Amino acid sequence: MTGDLGGRRFLDGLEQRASEGLPEAVYRYVRQGARDGVSAAEATRAWDRFRFLPQVMRDVTEVDTRTSLLGTPVRTPLAVAPTTMQRAAHPDGEVAMARAAADAGALMVVSSNAGSTLEDIAATGVDWWLQLYVMAERRTGLPLLRRAVDAGAKAVVLTVDTPVVGTKYDGAGPTVWDVAEEGWVRANFPADYGSSPGDEKATDLGPHDIDWLAGATGLPVVVKGVLRPDDARRCLEAGASAVWVSNHGGRQLDYAAPTATRLAAVVQEVGASCEVYVDGGVRTARHALAALALGARGVFLGRLPLYALAADGDHGVRRMFEELDAELVDALMLSGCPGVTRVPADLVTD
Repeated sequence: MTGDLGGRRFLDGLEQRASEGLPEAVYRYVRQGARDGVSAAEATRAWDRFRFLPQVMRDVTEVDTRTSLLGTPVRTPLAVAPTTMQRAAHPDGEVAMARAAADAGALMVVSSNAGSTLEDIAATGVDWWLQLYVMAERRTGLPLLRRAVDAGAKAVVLTVDTPVVGTKYDGAGPTVWDVAEEGWVRANFPADYGSSPGDEKATDLGPHDIDWLAGATGLPVVVKGVLRPDDARRCLEAGASAVWVSNHGGRQLDYAAPTATRLAAVVQEVGASCEVYVDGGVRTARHALAALALGARGVFLGRLPLYALAADGDHGVRRMFEELDAELVDALMLSGCPGVTRVPADLVTD
């Protein structure tokens, strides 16, 4: 798995191949950011600015990519972030994504807007968490939460950066909702979901909702969408089991800071007390290595696995994990790190 990898064969040009297979409106929806798209555009560049101070004369004969996320053993710290429209990328949607993640020994977070049932996803054997938006009427989400518990979800990921959906400038052509087919989204909600008062996203979300979710499910709660250390501390004090540094892929408040620039501060505030995760612009194992050095326990991928799914179904997602994991082993060896849980903070410099 080390040495000359012969180039990033599958990952090179992956977005372009995905764009050729997706309906244009769907591709535009997946890649776009909010408003001027500044946060979405600068996410990857923010990871690119890091430089490494590799350790030498370390024994890297055996390099271990295994870790655990909230107690679940995984073979890689790379994980699948929640994204919708997976059935627009491939007919098997989240089920294909789950098959590939299970084969890679990776964790998957399932969007509450998934187009595949939780039961079908769970049947693949993947370790998975449910992503949730809390609604204005809290009870609206209880059937979904109970269904997730019954299907074997191991945690709930509460998205907290979406009191309203960020504005996107979608051009003059058809939008994704104009071309969306029945069954692409909301497979786990009643057919009339969204038509009743209280079905809209909560604008009064607060720390008390963390305790409510934990009590309603008996599952650990991960809070996703945190950029500020003080917010991370509030989440932890309210009962969060983990904090996820994210700006929603640049799809909410445009000009929100890149996650690569905010991870270290959040880890410094709460990393000694809980696990911290990150997403946003991660495209290479080098980016993942920087995130691990900055204190992330897990590194979540959003658009990349969706592009891989569009390019070649579950085979594409498997190839994505294979190449990234091979690159990660190579980077760990060259930086003198025998495992992903043994990456020192002073490995990175900017």
